[in-house]
Amino acid sequence: MSEAHIAPAPPVTLVIFGATGDLTRRLLVPTILNMTQSGLVNDSLTILGIGLEPGDDEMLRTKLEEFLTSSNIKANYSDEAWHRLRSRIFYFQGDFTQDAIYAQIDARLNADTSRNAAFYLAVQPRFFGDIVDKLSDHGLLTETDTSFRRIVIEKPFGTDLASAKALNARILNHVSEKQIYRVDHFLGKETVQNIMTARFANMMIESLWSNNFIDHVQISAAEIVDVGSRGKFYDGTGALRDMVPNHLFQLLAMVAMEPPNSFDAEAIRDEKGKVLKALRIYSAEDAAQNSVRGSYAAGPLNGNALPAYAETPDVAPGSTTETFVALKLYVDTWRWAGVPFYLRTGKAMTARDTEIVVTFRQVPFAQFKGTGPQRNLAPNRLIIQVQPDEGLHIEISIKSPGLSVDTVPISLDFNYADLFDIGKLTGYESLLYDLFIGDQTLFQRADSIEAGWAAVQPFLDLWAGSPAKPDTYLPGSMGPQASDELIERDGRKWHQPDVMHRVKAKTP
Repeated sequence: MSEAHIAPAPPVTLVIFGATGDLTRRLLVPTILNMTQSGLVNDSLTILGIGLEPGDDEMLRTKLEEFLTSSNIKANYSDEAWHRLRSRIFYFQGDFTQDAIYAQIDARLNADTSRNAAFYLAVQPRFFGDIVDKLSDHGLLTETDTSFRRIVIEKPFGTDLASAKALNARILNHVSEKQIYRVDHFLGKETVQNIMTARFANMMIESLWSNNFIDHVQISAAEIVDVGSRGKFYDGTGALRDMVPNHLFQLLAMVAMEPPNSFDAEAIRDEKGKVLKALRIYSAEDAAQNSVRGSYAAGPLNGNALPAYAETPDVAPGSTTETFVALKLYVDTWRWAGVPFYLRTGKAMTARDTEIVVTFRQVPFAQFKGTGPQRNLAPNRLIIQVQPDEGLHIEISIKSPGLSVDTVPISLDFNYADLFDIGKLTGYESLLYDLFIGDQTLFQRADSIEAGWAAVQPFLDLWAGSPAKPDTYLPGSMGPQASDELIERDGRKWHQPDVMHRVKAKTP
């Protein structure tokens, strides 16, 4: 990862609430190490961890070091990078629902030369509002002409439209929108960021990017992992809340947005917000007609015997929580009128596979020697592979060798790993760098969050009022039969992941 042409981020103290948790050791600290090694941050960055676990600076440093040494992350950075960062990691033990810890943070930041601070809320969502209230009460969110104060919030941002609005209102009562950085880690992936470049830097793509030429769009986020030990969390969340109003809607917005009038943050976020506000809001009847939910049954998965979701530890008896969801949605704008967007996501599926498949309309007439005028040509497709093997693939038809004019589909492939060394990146590097320099392009805005929840609220209401259980599906499949029926009644089929070329994740 070479970023020699990029200036290092300004001095900042990254205050991490929940510093002894999984997010910090698996993603945040490895990301900072990558950024240290590549020069995106320098020795002016300090990490101040906040947590309930007893200990001091050395406790947190040792805890992080043990994890880094025992994981495959060690191969991604040098000992020199870790030693440079290690001495700049500090720890305060304290209860972040009480005032005492905030007085300690205030004293520490006042002693810092720059006084710049970013507060990363790596905690359970129920604490988001409480922490922001306390930070504000202690004056820790007040900016000056020479110092900034920013808040980073991981998803989920609310559990429905009402709670998202309430949380937005609560936080915006203390800070301005420009101080809030709502993280969706999908937006840190190179392929996702490249969607705009692929569209707006290539006339051959953007000129076809409308309902005149596009038949439909599929967005899939399949996970091979099951719920595992997260039964209590997942049973109160489900696949719809966990993935759709954030990850999948962000991908949808990148695909469907209009060209921005500039590439600054607000222009881009304006256009993405317009897309989400244009999502058709279904009636209860339409929501039932255009959705499927599923729950995985017992069966083999990745070489192990997997219990049914309902038998997972900490899942409530008789749970109707879904582990799979498929939706058919519409973006009601001139560009996309009549083009269906099919979304699906689930646990314990065939492979780890996140992709966007743009299927173009059939040619209006195709007659070749030796064939009839109704020959069924394979449609052209643009496949944007988000993970695990990031890349772009264009499917076209060509003549097969021989005397007869027979067409065969072929794929023009670009894989990031073939040309660029991105295997060591966590996906958070661009997000944290943009946080430090104050660029909100890759972060969600309040109106977009609420627009996303508004679009899924009819499905939440429908299922909350129904005693029916989700359809079952076998582990290692691509969801229940009803999902296939959802798209096949329109004369279309789900794109199947190329399992042979996908890196499968291990079941936790």
